[in-house]
Amino acid sequence: MNNIAIIFAGGSGTRLVNSENKIPKQFLKIYGKPIIIYTLQLFEEHSLIDKIYIAIHPDYYDFAKDLVKRYHIAKVAGVVKGGASSQESIYNALKLAQSENSNDDIVLIHDGVRPNITSEVITKNIECARKNGNAITCTSCFETILVSENSKNPDHVPCRKNTYRAQAPQTFKLGEIISAHDEIRKINPNYNDIVDSCTLFHALKKDTYMAEGNRGNIKITTIEDLYILRALIRYKEDMEVFGRE
Repeated sequence: MNNIAIIFAGGSGTRLVNSENKIPKQFLKIYGKPIIIYTLQLFEEHSLIDKIYIAIHPDYYDFAKDLVKRYHIAKVAGVVKGGASSQESIYNALKLAQSENSNDDIVLIHDGVRPNITSEVITKNIECARKNGNAITCTSCFETILVSENSKNPDHVPCRKNTYRAQAPQTFKLGEIISAHDEIRKINPNYNDIVDSCTLFHALKKDTYMAEGNRGNIKITTIEDLYILRALIRYKEDMEVFGRE
């Protein structure tokens, strides 16, 4: 049974794109290295990951393939062009993976702009998916969560001890996640309100299971996230040096 990483990076990163910076956020460099390469190297270096498939923004397809070669990401088995939404991009990569692998293989679906997961989180996802059929990376919430329909007044304040933040990777058996996509595409072809694979499964009333994540597993969305990522990378490098001394 293969363990396959599906890395989706088909977006244009509009929150970080401005008149001075027009490159999608997945290609922005931190300490001289593109964000997506930090992400890919986490899966490349993990002993349980067998293959990687990437869904990339169509305008950067050749550029992404060149990056994979330049940084020697040897486990990449295929690169596909992304679609109109993140879910369509994921679907494109899943279909390529399905054409070359077994439906019983495990797929870890991960944002190209979440470059700070730990090796332990990847392992926990694989173990949970093998045991339960799937795994959703989560961390418990420190803040109070408000639910509001009008964005002005809270309609519901759930008990904080029962709230979690879903992150990535989100992990499934290859055949099951593709079947879920096929079901949704029949009734909701544009993936309206489907923000991730967990949402997709729940829209179909399918059970999901949680795997504990790490709190540094941020998604790069705003300029503030870039500052945080720089600090996290420097902290990890300092800890590695300290550990060797």
